[in-house]
Amino acid sequence: MIENMFSGSDVSEFRIWMGWADRYVILTHMGPDGDAVGSSLAFCRYLQSKGKQAVVLVPDSAPDFLKWMPGADQMKVYADDPDSAEDMVYKADVLCCLDFNVVGRIGKVAASFLYSKAKKFLLDHHPYPGANFDITLSHPEASSTSELVFHFICALGDFRMIDREMAECIYTGLMTDTGALSYNSNNSNLFMMVSHLLDKGIDKDDIYRRVYHNYSESRLRLQGFVLNEKMQVYPECSTSLITLTDDELRRFDYKKGDTEGFVNMPLQINGVLMSAFFREDNELGLIKLSFRSVGTVPCNRFSSSFFNGGGHQNAAGGEFRGTLQEAVNRFRQGLEEWSESQEDCIKQLFRK
Repeated sequence: MIENMFSGSDVSEFRIWMGWADRYVILTHMGPDGDAVGSSLAFCRYLQSKGKQAVVLVPDSAPDFLKWMPGADQMKVYADDPDSAEDMVYKADVLCCLDFNVVGRIGKVAASFLYSKAKKFLLDHHPYPGANFDITLSHPEASSTSELVFHFICALGDFRMIDREMAECIYTGLMTDTGALSYNSNNSNLFMMVSHLLDKGIDKDDIYRRVYHNYSESRLRLQGFVLNEKMQVYPECSTSLITLTDDELRRFDYKKGDTEGFVNMPLQINGVLMSAFFREDNELGLIKLSFRSVGTVPCNRFSSSFFNGGGHQNAAGGEFRGTLQEAVNRFRQGLEEWSESQEDCIKQLFRK
């Protein structure tokens, strides 16, 4: 028997909304990843199966390797038509916020979100949710928001309404947020859920190939360049850093999503416990930051301490306003300061 994360009281108010609300807009974060897209498409399909008008609105486009998912061709992209997107937000009865914890994560959609009179529902697995929501269901212990979508639908009593297409979206989000069940997934309840998704008819091997074996030749060459020339290892700190400039990305014909997973690669090195990846984004005028770690090493604390970032213990991110070199200098300064810390968890990270 699978243990549900939600009680009847958790879903009671949303159930009441479903009695009168017809128009739903599902929102997710900038730079939507597999969990953001998968959870949003699955929840959208569920609402549509209940006879609701539902649409997924993303701040910017998802990577091409996620656009095979059922319903992806119906997603609305704010950047493509801001006026139409804002109109949808204003006219919505309910705004469903998936896979982000604070309004700033939805970029330019935030203004219309804050002014909208719609009910606001948050379903997310990132810690420290904001206060702009009428219902907040936050479970940082969950592997993914897609896992939460599965449990939420079941708590509403609608497990039978999860069809194969919905299950494919849920599994894609779960798979991508756990590195194909290789981290943040040491939970028997999670594997029972996967069993239920298999019973719905998904082909998990095919989903893996569609996501991870669907890259361009230039992306693979970029990966080789990163490993050979751009990866720096700090063995005395059990840490690695990868940086990429805008010029280097253009050299390899960069497309959105091409750097997905790069931050995880150095963790394959024996002794490396935390990895960082800094990518220059001249269009936005900032440096995009990603951090990953293993075990009890708290990369989210490093991210928040030195870059005002955040996330989970083993997966965090942030942004830096400044040059790439300034970001690297801040990173090195952070390593020095953390190396001097006497906390046990830091000793584990920066053992000498």
